[in-house]
Amino acid sequence: MKIARLIFLFFTTSLFISCIGEDLAGADLMVGDSIPEFVVTMNNGDVVTSKMLSEGVSCIVFFHTTCPDCQQLLPVLQQVYDEYSSAGVSFALISREEEDETISQYWQECGFTLPYSPQKDRNVYELFAQMRVPRVYLNKDGIIRSVFTDDPVPGYDDLKSALENL
Repeated sequence: MKIARLIFLFFTTSLFISCIGEDLAGADLMVGDSIPEFVVTMNNGDVVTSKMLSEGVSCIVFFHTTCPDCQQLLPVLQQVYDEYSSAGVSFALISREEEDETISQYWQECGFTLPYSPQKDRNVYELFAQMRVPRVYLNKDGIIRSVFTDDPVPGYDDLKSALENL
């Protein structure tokens, strides 16, 4: 009887894990996908929509300030922002479950001027991915052209090269 229970438990657990794995594997947006519809309010009060980011070249980033990989990426993004925002590239940094007060304090400590949208939940993030930050999506005309994650965290040259190709 115990063996039958163990086999049943093993079978149902395996089935559950395989279903979760399938959902997560297919959830992350990839190169060639269209950016999903969303609306966020930036820290300066500007409203940014996916439609706005679909006009020309844009950089959508998901982050959390306590994430070590995000902490490595954010200064690089500031450098890229300083160089490419004046060239017409739109930037939208969107937090994953992080309040404005925490982000604002971190931005001040680091001297960042990047626009960001504080999000208390994962609603916008989950339109793009299920796990892992940072995530960087470089888009042209609403189509994802490059995706960067924490494996490895992209450097300035990586992002610059990808933007130059757009």
